Amino acid sequence: MRTAPISSLDDAALLAAGRRTMASEQAGIEALSARLDARFPAACRALLACEGRVIVTGMGKSGHIAGKIAATLASTGTPSFFLHPAEAGHGDLGMITRHDTLLALSNSGETAEILVLLPHLKRLGAPLIALTGRTQSTLAQAADIALDVSVDQEACPHNLAPTTSTTAALAMGDALAVAVLEARGFSAEDFARRHPGGALGRRLLLHVAEIMRTGAALPRVSPATVLAAGLVEMSAKGLGMAAVVDAEDRVLGVFTDGDLRRALDRRADIHTATMGELMTTGARTIGARELAAAAAHLMEAHRVTALLVVDAGQRLVGALNVHDLMRAGVV
Repeated sequence: MRTAPISSLDDAALLAAGRRTMASEQAGIEALSARLDARFPAACRALLACEGRVIVTGMGKSGHIAGKIAATLASTGTPSFFLHPAEAGHGDLGMITRHDTLLALSNSGETAEILVLLPHLKRLGAPLIALTGRTQSTLAQAADIALDVSVDQEACPHNLAPTTSTTAALAMGDALAVAVLEARGFSAEDFARRHPGGALGRRLLLHVAEIMRTGAALPRVSPATVLAAGLVEMSAKGLGMAAVVDAEDRVLGVFTDGDLRRALDRRADIHTATMGELMTTGARTIGARELAAAAAHLMEAHRVTALLVVDAGQRLVGALNVHDLMRAGVV
């Protein structure tokens, strides 16, 4: 079947091609899900039991998928790396030990570069899990566990380019990784520790104490402070609010830009009205040991742009606003 060149296709035809591709791949994954059987939990247990590393291998397009699966396993609590099967035949076989488990991807199950590895694996006694589209193939028959990732047809109109088949293999790899991470009790914090340089690591590892303002940078006033003096304190500290505290620094309330607007609407005298009279009680607060991500969530949930940070006795120890979170890369 020949398809028309792109230059002769209109937008509708291009959209139709894209949707056919997605529909084909969706159907492939749905069929894969329906075929899952006892071999899947057996593969999960083999990965969990691995005392060394899970080595993932594949050739060509399957190799690209294998590299992604290895990276996903490694970032979710299962030590793993990708081994190029062609390089393995030229010395890299030494990377495989008897304590490792090999996860091999081959749609045909007859990829020569992978079949060359089989005698070495047998000598070592290392477990072999196969992801293949042919359950009667050489690879499937040699494997300790063979997972069927076959598809009825590729999304490619010629049924040649690996498309739906690679999507199915990737989905199976993700399914294994997620099932294993849940079995390990792998947490979001564990994930973040493996990604300390990224935005996720900052969101999950950074604490309020690391970014809050403290000491002289805190806008604080007593309830007896008149509005005029309170506004000077707010302006000097640049947080858009001031904490109203008692003699022992316990938070009594907060005065914000919104409170100022309400005070002006009531024609409050800035020289006689006090912060205690005009403040909002029940200020939104957070603990210094809370995650910065929790502060961002609290601000969003209550539609505020700043928070007071208090200790267990409700004493003021810090403050932060949305700009502090933005500078830290949390939002």
